[in-house]
Amino acid sequence: MGTQSKKMVRRNSIRNLFFRIVFMKRYITIFCVVIITNITFAQELKEEYITHIQTFIDAIKNDDTQILKTLIKYPLNREYPIPDIKDENDFVKRYDQIFDDVLKNIIINSKLDKDWEAVGWRGIMLYSGVVWIDYEGKLIGLNYQSNKEEALLNKLLEEDKSSLHHSLVNFKRPEVILETKKFRIRIDQLNNDLYRYASWSIDSETNVPPDLVLQNGEVIFDGSGGNHSYKFTNGGYVYKCFINVLKAAEAPPASLAVYKDKEELLFEGAQIIKQ
Repeated sequence: MGTQSKKMVRRNSIRNLFFRIVFMKRYITIFCVVIITNITFAQELKEEYITHIQTFIDAIKNDDTQILKTLIKYPLNREYPIPDIKDENDFVKRYDQIFDDVLKNIIINSKLDKDWEAVGWRGIMLYSGVVWIDYEGKLIGLNYQSNKEEALLNKLLEEDKSSLHHSLVNFKRPEVILETKKFRIRIDQLNNDLYRYASWSIDSETNVPPDLVLQNGEVIFDGSGGNHSYKFTNGGYVYKCFINVLKAAEAPPASLAVYKDKEELLFEGAQIIKQ
């Protein structure tokens, strides 16, 4: 194959890759944030980082799952409701589902001096966040979805909808399910790209009518570390669900706050059940 043809194949692979990425809702924002931070914080790769990346590339090139399974920081997040990859056995079982030819070719054909960059505490990224590796050589993020995963996602979404009360089945994609001591809360992104809040008492199932439904919510990002909140307004009341990616060790992973005219009426820590 001539040089021009090789360039064309690589360019088409990259284009196909980014078309795939836009279907992954939780990564679109990360992708945009990374592009901005990349301009300021990108660092030259140290020799030890280059060695880690090359080990990862070689393992992908050889489909060596026995090596690759040791290069993952578990659990490896996948888009809800697809289950996260929980351990080495799970990774080997699902390797072909996640690493299709498009993604493998992008990784194998990447250039260490051009396509991989160290970005502060976040780690090392390929193509502005398609793949993330930490400074010890572990895969920590994969912002990509193969056709097989997309098909699985659609199947699981239908199953997810079947577990809900019929008044809640129209949504674009699920965002997060939280549980406080008193409430079970589900937030979904709707087809208009706004968000819906539905809550039940903690001892209720989600196939019964929710106790409270709030529409037209928005997501608010707090810096570039991943912390964000969902805000819903209901008359003079404001409901906020905080997702704490960066937090103190003793802080809960999420929380619910309710305000009336800026006065805090309720604040409860929450566990993230699904995201």
